[in-house]
Amino acid sequence: MTTDSNWALDEFGLADLGDARRTARLVRLAQEFGAQPSRSIPEASGSLAMSKAAYRFFSNEDIRSQAILDSHIASSIGRMQSQSLVLAVQDSTSLDWSHHPATQGLGRIESKFTQGLMAHTTLALTPEQVPLGILEQQVWTRPDELQAKERTKRSVDQKESRKWLQSLATVASLREACPQTHFVSVGDREADVYDLFLAPRPEGVDLLVRAAQDRKTTHECLYLWAAMESLPPAASMSVSMGARGKQQARQVELEIRFQRITLQKPRKRSVKLPEIELWAVWAVEAKPPEGIEPVEWMLLTTMAVNDADEAKERLSWYAARWGIEVWHKVLKSGCQIESRQLTKADRLERCLALYSVIAWRILYATMLARAAPEVSCTALLEPQEWQGLYCRIHRVPMPIQQPPTLKQAIRWIAQLGGFLGRKGDGEPGVTVIWKGFQHLVDIAAMFKIFCPSQ
Repeated sequence: MTTDSNWALDEFGLADLGDARRTARLVRLAQEFGAQPSRSIPEASGSLAMSKAAYRFFSNEDIRSQAILDSHIASSIGRMQSQSLVLAVQDSTSLDWSHHPATQGLGRIESKFTQGLMAHTTLALTPEQVPLGILEQQVWTRPDELQAKERTKRSVDQKESRKWLQSLATVASLREACPQTHFVSVGDREADVYDLFLAPRPEGVDLLVRAAQDRKTTHECLYLWAAMESLPPAASMSVSMGARGKQQARQVELEIRFQRITLQKPRKRSVKLPEIELWAVWAVEAKPPEGIEPVEWMLLTTMAVNDADEAKERLSWYAARWGIEVWHKVLKSGCQIESRQLTKADRLERCLALYSVIAWRILYATMLARAAPEVSCTALLEPQEWQGLYCRIHRVPMPIQQPPTLKQAIRWIAQLGGFLGRKGDGEPGVTVIWKGFQHLVDIAAMFKIFCPSQ
């Protein structure tokens, strides 16, 4: 984006950093780095003075990374208030700075030979997969690995599993600001934690988790998978599966079963815990190709599933968590967060908070164009941006008077990033869009110089 873009002010203008000058610096950094997310800090800064100011900002111990995010979270709440349903998708990722061994304050991540930070982020998505913003981000360093026997003796509050409960608590706290919005906290198999289902939730906040454990139930078949297998299929649906590893993309026919189920406490837990009543939705590929592992989702939800349409809806909600995986990709590949060299972990945390919002911005542009293609591009772009973009694509000196649609503008930006737009190419993805945005900043700047009256 250009330095005149309002998006950075919208997302960071209310940041309470203890000094108005720091907030102004944050907005300027978001503008500059958001325009060129893949470039290094000196390259994106544009000048030596700006580069030094950026490093001073990230080194300032009086600036909390949470304070950087709080302003964006407030803007995210504003976007959620008009939504009847929001999927609060939470997921973890490791951020690897092993290639910068001198960085202080990092912890072990994948193995004793790697170092970095762990980040657990909650991203608000509409059912159409439009990202409304980041709701929470937990960042921590791992201590030396505990022995398995020691880990099992620890309470959930002493394990990394607490991240799921903390995210749910944050979502529950937002319900007051969004009283008309129904929140569904979505987690993958790692979120299959008994304590998560026991955690207090206000009305209007539910859970949707992919099961990882074949838990004991009160059903006559005793265990979860057996209880679901005892049911005849209630419906079927066809889904498109993308290529995974050596497996080619294919159409998958899933059989769907659902029922209310009561889970019993884990056998290894010595404390007395209540049973949990949930609804289970099981989608499984009945006839996979030879040599191919069948596609299977076993979902547990606190939200009632009364018929096959609601079962399919819950499956579609879980499928929407793909959005946070894409956000991780944008953060790491598009924003090159693991290439930032700031010598200390707390500086990297501040940098991460800023680039997390920049990554959201790129994903937002991509998905908004798909969900609301006919809205004006002015919902995302400043006048000099779409006007300069039009002139560049059409190779004309003057733009049209009427702004194009958002879908058309995003396709033009993607063209700058290498998108060919052939008949079978579909809609552009985040990779070509973040590349295109980096060209757009120069185009808009030149347009403003040569057409100042526009």
